[in-house]
Amino acid sequence: MDVYQGAITADGADGKVKRQRTTGKPNPVDSHVGNRLRVRRTLLGLSQEKVGEAMGLTFQQVQKYERGANRIGASRLWDMSRVLDCPVSYFFEEMDDRTAGASPRNQAGAGEIEMPHEDDPMVRRETLELVRAYYEIGDEHVRRRIYELARSLAAMEEAAVAAKGRAVEKADEVAAKAAAVPPPVVQPLAEQRV
Repeated sequence: MDVYQGAITADGADGKVKRQRTTGKPNPVDSHVGNRLRVRRTLLGLSQEKVGEAMGLTFQQVQKYERGANRIGASRLWDMSRVLDCPVSYFFEEMDDRTAGASPRNQAGAGEIEMPHEDDPMVRRETLELVRAYYEIGDEHVRRRIYELARSLAAMEEAAVAAKGRAVEKADEVAAKAAAVPPPVVQPLAEQRV
């Protein structure tokens, strides 16, 4: 059975705790915590190097934490929450039930677990940089106008998609009606004598 690293099985016949073999993939909970670390660091405009310096780590260690390749211990998570000015609970927010169910204590018998946050637009670098740039705009009125512009563009896009959908439905309806009407039978013309 494939499981994520560090899964502990029930006591063996000899009374010792045994570890199941690992797939080399990070545990989804560790990936989630690492992803939240990356989101917060990016929103604050901090590099991996700056976070590492503030915590006495190399940027490579921060990188491994963000990928979920290395687990973050409780004291390290506490330090990170202080460096990134957020509560420890921040790192566990927005965790879905499937990810939470992949914790080591819940892993016995668990199969492959998809990482649903990988395609989430809210954790893409582009989104994070856009939010950061937005809040760097000092003038509140300019920020509000940009927000309104973005909402208007999104509404226009939504309306265009809806209109296209209605046009396709209408074309399908016309085609269905045309297919339901039998073609007219053409009668040969009688030859006319002159």
